[in-house]
Amino acid sequence: MTEKAVPLFHWLAYQQLLDSALPIGGFSHSFGLETLVQQGRLTTITQLEAYIRSMLTNSWASSDAMVIKAAYTHIPRGEWGQLWDIDHMLHVQRVGSETRSGVQKMGRRLLQLSRSLYPELNWQPMDDAVSAGRCSSNHPVVHGWVSYHLGVPLNLAAEGYLYTCIMTCINSALRLMSIGQTQGQMLLAKLVPLTGSEWKRVAPMDPLDAYSNSPAADLAMMQHETLYSRLFMS
Repeated sequence: MTEKAVPLFHWLAYQQLLDSALPIGGFSHSFGLETLVQQGRLTTITQLEAYIRSMLTNSWASSDAMVIKAAYTHIPRGEWGQLWDIDHMLHVQRVGSETRSGVQKMGRRLLQLSRSLYPELNWQPMDDAVSAGRCSSNHPVVHGWVSYHLGVPLNLAAEGYLYTCIMTCINSALRLMSIGQTQGQMLLAKLVPLTGSEWKRVAPMDPLDAYSNSPAADLAMMQHETLYSRLFMS
């Protein structure tokens, strides 16, 4: 069974999903950044930029964005099982338990919110899969599902997701480091063009070849569980 035709894309509807104030819990997670700051390994805006560039290249684009591509590949064909399998494959590749839980919680909150905003979209396949434990419902797969059904072009959906990753990281840094809002916005403006170039680099990949290669960040995510004091859940 194939999907029905998607609606015409409205950029403001999609912009709402990229808003940093979207209540899906991103403000509660640093995904290891808090560990690096507490350990004194990341203390300057230059180091923060290098960290974000590394995560963008070696994790967010090469891993999460591939789930979004998988959504655009399999949803039109009604190939739900293949999409859930890719989502689950990348879910178990996240080595930190807090990180796995955090990405999943953000996805489920986005799913709940989007269902309230757009009840007319086709939610049944994902709802059934989540209820049956077939879909891990992580943030990338839900972002891809909603974006596709809103008629957002694939390249914008992937770049938009990468933008949210950068923005979430900078917002976490604003609470952890001695940097101001203006510095944060300047860094965001500097890094935004990378969403396009990184997506262009990974776009030809098969989603089954998705990978993450960020061992230092993975270790920081695991160590976060044992920090003496914490501002973030992960």
